[in-house]
Amino acid sequence: MAVIGRVETTELPRILELNQGAVPAVSTLDAERLAWFAEVADAFLVARVGDEVAGFLIGLGPGVDYASENYRWFAARYDHFVYVDRVVVAPGHRDAGIGGRLYEAFAAHGVATASPVMLAEVNLRPPNEGSLRFHTRHGFVPVGEQDTEGGTKRVVLLERRLDRPQAESDAS
Repeated sequence: MAVIGRVETTELPRILELNQGAVPAVSTLDAERLAWFAEVADAFLVARVGDEVAGFLIGLGPGVDYASENYRWFAARYDHFVYVDRVVVAPGHRDAGIGGRLYEAFAAHGVATASPVMLAEVNLRPPNEGSLRFHTRHGFVPVGEQDTEGGTKRVVLLERRLDRPQAESDAS
């Protein structure tokens, strides 16, 4: 079973490898940008199975100087939030509930910081149907769409309310 905790700097090389293996579902990173995330992230969570990094989630709060078109879209519309910048689960650990556990740990962080919403986006072009199903299962609803990266990508922008209980069917 995976244990969720904060990132350790010694895990950053493996996290970079996992991130790059997940492109284009997530945006590319280099070591410098990953170190920046480790400094500014509201929550940088890692799922560990034994000594192995099985997945990670990078989450941001408001007020970060971040050029992401999606983060800026949300920041222009919400005063207080937690934002999932990216989540990646290692290929050998997919379909084991790790992504859901990372999201629930981040949602708990959002509740603890009185954030009314958890925000994320999913690619529509190129399509990421698995991620869209995952987010729907975890209570996210669409609040907008936008083209990014000069029109090469289109995303759906999603919100999950943290300030009211989810219906049983939303959390399954």
